[in-house]
Amino acid sequence: MRLRFPMKSAVLAFVVFLLFIPQFAVGIRMIPGRISAVSAAVGNGFDFGPFVEAPEYRNGKECASQSSNRENFVSSCDASLVHVAMTLDSEYLRGSIAAVHSMLRHASCPESVFFHLIAAEFDPASPRVLSQLVRSTFPSLNFKVYIFREDTVINLISSSIRQALENPLNYARNYLGDILDRCVDRVIYLDSDIIVVDDITKLWNTTLTGSRIIGAPEYCHANFTKYFTSGFWSDPALPGFFSGRKPCYFNTGVMVMDLVRWREGNYREKLETWMQIQKKKRIYDLGSLPPFLLVFAGNVEAIDHRWNQHGLGGDNVRGSCRSLHKGPVSLLHWSGKGKPWVRLDEKRPCPLDHLWEPYDLYEHKIERAKDQALLGFSSLSELTEDSSFL
Repeated sequence: MRLRFPMKSAVLAFVVFLLFIPQFAVGIRMIPGRISAVSAAVGNGFDFGPFVEAPEYRNGKECASQSSNRENFVSSCDASLVHVAMTLDSEYLRGSIAAVHSMLRHASCPESVFFHLIAAEFDPASPRVLSQLVRSTFPSLNFKVYIFREDTVINLISSSIRQALENPLNYARNYLGDILDRCVDRVIYLDSDIIVVDDITKLWNTTLTGSRIIGAPEYCHANFTKYFTSGFWSDPALPGFFSGRKPCYFNTGVMVMDLVRWREGNYREKLETWMQIQKKKRIYDLGSLPPFLLVFAGNVEAIDHRWNQHGLGGDNVRGSCRSLHKGPVSLLHWSGKGKPWVRLDEKRPCPLDHLWEPYDLYEHKIERAKDQALLGFSSLSELTEDSSFL
């Protein structure tokens, strides 16, 4: 007997299928397994590497049982793991690899960290190539790559003080509640231009008190008014949105996020609303940061400043050298125009760029002097102990 499938039913089935395609992202899951190093030349002859394979970092006896189940599938939904979200793209790939390496190197339980890596749909390197490269560099890493659909946000982006800040992937943090698997209730979001020199579990254990959605180091001494234009402050209504709050500047490159409350409160839509206002009125100049300040400033769980020693990339124009802030250091952040891998390769590094270098796994490094005697320092502790750098 010949079965018939009516045309209307076929169309209906296709429409239902489309409705269930994720609007913001799809995922690529790379199963752990040792593969050869990848040297990928894609799009305009861009050469990514290869990167050398990182050392194996294993859990100690005090950790959970991931170490004894190395060949087993580790779920992105496992709430017992530390969940870290980062972006992954061709321009900042070297930074992302170094950041992951630093976290594994200093984690008390490195196999208990799961990385949610977000790649742009139209990056010069395909998300699958980037996935393969991460797997070849970290054969045992627990991670999943999500494909971010740039058309989700591209029409909401306004021109910024620096062109790099207009990259749609900079706005992926706005959509983490939609991009990541719904079972992921909590995540640490980190920029790609960081290194962690402490146990990431300590940051993960941050308690978000009351109704707070995010936690981040706050800088209440900063001039908050400079993050918005004079047109914003002269508007009869807009400044009133800070009424009842004591807003402080915070950097969105390091955030602990409660994704359950984020989704319940529709915070992605609240950020988009401010981006839509920005398209009509010029109320800020700094890319993805100001909407976060407008929505969250004054209601952020304050985290110790040691977890974001930011600004090491200088300002957004010159990218000049900066020194560390006073106090202990757990995370160094090269926010600003200057990136350590660029300055090192161009043989014009800033002193603190040499602290990033040990985590760099890029194989074809340009030969450069390793003698730090020129700086008079050999470690982070020496830099932080010398008052001239504080």
